[in-house]
Amino acid sequence: MARPSASPDQAEQPVPRLLWKVAALSGMASYLDAALIVSISVNLAIYRDSYDMGVWMAGAISAIVTICIAVGSLVGGRLADLFGRRRVYNLDILCYALGAILITLAPNDLVLLAGVLVAGLAAGADLPTSLAVVSDAAPAYARGRLVAFTQVMWMLGIVVVIFLGFVLSTTGMVGARLITGHLAVAAIVTWLLRSRLRLGEQDAAPRVELRDAPLIAGEIAPKGVALRNIWNRAALLPMAATFVFYVTWGLGANTFGQFGTYLVVTVSGASQSLATGINLAFLPIGLLLTVAFVKVADTPWRDRLFHTAAVVQVAAFCIASATAGTLAGILVFFVLYQLSSPLAGEANYKVWSQLTLPPDTRGTTQGLTYAVSRGVFAIAAFFTPALLDRSPALLLWSITLCMAVAGFAGVFIVRILIRRSARVHPDPADLRVAPT
Repeated sequence: MARPSASPDQAEQPVPRLLWKVAALSGMASYLDAALIVSISVNLAIYRDSYDMGVWMAGAISAIVTICIAVGSLVGGRLADLFGRRRVYNLDILCYALGAILITLAPNDLVLLAGVLVAGLAAGADLPTSLAVVSDAAPAYARGRLVAFTQVMWMLGIVVVIFLGFVLSTTGMVGARLITGHLAVAAIVTWLLRSRLRLGEQDAAPRVELRDAPLIAGEIAPKGVALRNIWNRAALLPMAATFVFYVTWGLGANTFGQFGTYLVVTVSGASQSLATGINLAFLPIGLLLTVAFVKVADTPWRDRLFHTAAVVQVAAFCIASATAGTLAGILVFFVLYQLSSPLAGEANYKVWSQLTLPPDTRGTTQGLTYAVSRGVFAIAAFFTPALLDRSPALLLWSITLCMAVAGFAGVFIVRILIRRSARVHPDPADLRVAPT
C-alpha cells in the first residue's frame, strides 16, 4: 500500500541533492507538457497565416495536442510499469525532442501536425512515468516536496512561453520557431542528464529508505504489474477519488487556461493586449505560491491549507459567474484564483496520487486518470466557445459547480484516504526501476 505522509519532524529533514536533481529532471515532463500546449496556443495565429491553414486544420492542431497527451499518458504509464520506468523515462523525452524539432522546422502544416502528434504523445507518456520515478526514488519524509516541485516546473513552462510570446510577438514565424526551438533544446539537454542518472541501491534515496526496512521486513511482497492489480479496492478507491478531484478541478482550470483571454475579450470587452497583460500579470502570484506549496508539501499544513484554498477557489468562480464575466469581476476572479489554485489544484492531485496509490501500479493508475481527464478536457474545449457565445453565465456556473465537486472530493481524500494510508507502514523504494 502507499506510504504515509511524513511527520512534521521528518518533514524538516533536508532532502539530498541527488533527489532534487531527480525532481527537477522529472519536472521537465510537466514543464514541456505545459509549454507545448501554451506554445501552440500562442503561435496558432502565426501558423494559420504562414501555412495558409483552413479553420479545420487550425482546430485539429489545437485539439490533437490535448488528445495526444491523453493517449500518451494512458499508454506511457502502462509501458513504464511493464518494461521499467527508467527505460521509458529516458525514451519518451527523446521522442519529445524529435517532435519539437519537427514543429520548429516544419515547412508546411502537415509536417507541423506530425510534430504535434509525436511531441504530444511523448509529453503524455512522460507525465505519469516521471512522477512514478520521483516517487520511487524519494524517502517518505520528502516525497511530498519532491513531487510538488514538478508543479513548479509546470508553472514555469507556462510563464516562460507566455513571456517569450509577449517579447517575440512582432517577429512572426521567426519568433514562433524560437519558442518551439527552445523546447527541443530543453528536451535534448534533459535526455542527456537523465541518461546519466544512477538511482540504484548505491545511491542516496535507497540508503535513506533502508532505514525503515526493519519496520516492514517480510510484510510487503511486490505484486508485479499485472492489470488485475488495479482492479482491487486498494487501487480503485484512491484512483477514483483522485480522478474525480482532477477532472472536476481541471475542467475549470483548463477552460480558463485555454479560453481565459478569449472570455475577457469577447465578454468583458477588453482589448487583446489588456487581456493578455492581465493573464501575465497574475501568473507570478501562482508561481510563488506553488513554490510555497513545495515547502509545506510534507507537513500537515498541506492538507490544512487545502480546505481554506478550496473555499476561496469556489468563491472566485462564484464571483466570475455572478458578474457574468464583466471586467471588474474577472479581475477579482484572477486575484482569488491565483491565490488559491496552487494550494488546491493539480499539485495536490500529484502528491495525493503518490501517497495513496499502490507503488507497483503507480504508472498505470495515474496514467489512466491523466488520460481520461485530458480526454474530458478536450471534449469540453470543443463545446466551450459555443456555450460561451450562448450564455457566459451558464458556462461559468457550470465550472463553479465542478470546482465545488472538486473541493468535496479533496476533503474525502484528505480525511479518509490520506489518514488511512498513514496507518500503513511505508513500503520500500521500488528498486526495479533503477537498472536500465
